[in-house]
Amino acid sequence: MVIPRDRLLFWVGALLPFCALAALVPAAIAVTVVLTVALFVAAVADAVLAVIHTRGVSVALPDVVRASRTRATEIPVAIHNGKMRALEMEIGLPLPPAVGSENDTMRVTVPQGCIESDIPWPCRPKKRGSFGVRQCHFAIRSPLGLWNATGTTSCMSEIRVYPDLVGERRALAALFLNRGVFGLHSQRMIGQGRDFEKLRKYLPGDSFDDVHWKATAKRGYPVTKLYQVERTQEIYVVLDSSRLSGRTVGSQSALERFITSALVLGLVAERQGDLFGVMTFSDRIRRFIRAGGGKAHYNTCRDALFTLTPESASPDFGELCSFIRLKLRRRALIMILTDLGDPVVAESFLSNIDLVSGQHVVLVSMLKQQAVQPLFSEEIDPSADLYDKLSGHMIWHDLRELGRSLHYHGARLSLVEDEKLSTDLVTQYMSVKARQLL
Repeated sequence: MVIPRDRLLFWVGALLPFCALAALVPAAIAVTVVLTVALFVAAVADAVLAVIHTRGVSVALPDVVRASRTRATEIPVAIHNGKMRALEMEIGLPLPPAVGSENDTMRVTVPQGCIESDIPWPCRPKKRGSFGVRQCHFAIRSPLGLWNATGTTSCMSEIRVYPDLVGERRALAALFLNRGVFGLHSQRMIGQGRDFEKLRKYLPGDSFDDVHWKATAKRGYPVTKLYQVERTQEIYVVLDSSRLSGRTVGSQSALERFITSALVLGLVAERQGDLFGVMTFSDRIRRFIRAGGGKAHYNTCRDALFTLTPESASPDFGELCSFIRLKLRRRALIMILTDLGDPVVAESFLSNIDLVSGQHVVLVSMLKQQAVQPLFSEEIDPSADLYDKLSGHMIWHDLRELGRSLHYHGARLSLVEDEKLSTDLVTQYMSVKARQLL
């Protein structure tokens, strides 16, 4: 398809006075006819050449483009010029508004003799998720500049926008230096351990509890069992994607903070050498990725979480605890990110946690609402709504009682500030690992 440019419209407009003059002066008819025919022939020839130039030209995008929310990135746009002609093009990408590109179109010049060209398309994604681009449009300027020959190339490109973890990792940098089994101040892992390593001959001072009596009877001399500290442990982060996770806490939703913190904890667990897995649920189990290690496994967990959105259903903790009891045979650290501010939801969670807490280490974290605090924790403004303060105090009191009940059932509840969730999860994880509770 060819579209007239401003230059063609200019010459057509310049020809109109000659046509008006030919109507008044018969002697000007011949000149007008010659000019009209010349412009017509030039326009037709230029349009044909423009269509010919579009042959062998296509615009393509990668199958998958990865980016981070709120961080500047570039989408590589590939231009294929089969005829290797010099081209002046205008490219248009119908990007979704969430991708955050300031350019709807871009003018580029393809040099002669170049069959492949890559053009960076700047953007700054505003929202996490998966976004598709199905078409790429382009327009090629004709040799005389009278027409634009347009074309469309079909593509199946996916733009994956992940949470931005750079800020969270910077906040945890100081924490990494002082805790764990790595860094400048690494700590020695104490304790006997749980993993059997080998048998050796009994030595004076060995505990009788460590004597392997069957091997002693078979060999005819005392044999002692040796253990090693278990370093590879299973860590699971369970994310609640029900209606409660859609609440806005601070500058973003609770689920957004859950996803970011879970991915940060996955990086820490991978660096510690532990196995990391994720689970999402609402009224039923949505995703379950068994704990594993390595970069490929972390990418799998990240791809399972970056498209997660809040649902309108209420959480079913009975289904969650039954699933964990059946699927996870090995003792593991289970960190549940949810919202227990609803009394009905909290009662359901308390009645089902015994299925899990007896076998696994269960830590529950929820984001603290700004209004949920003790009544006299700060000075009360007389002009403020006292009933809102009382409501926040009652919710805080109920959550405190819930924390005590969960502690009796073998679980721990933490109320965490929005910006401190990642730090708190890493601190709890490192504490469990240092105490060898697994």
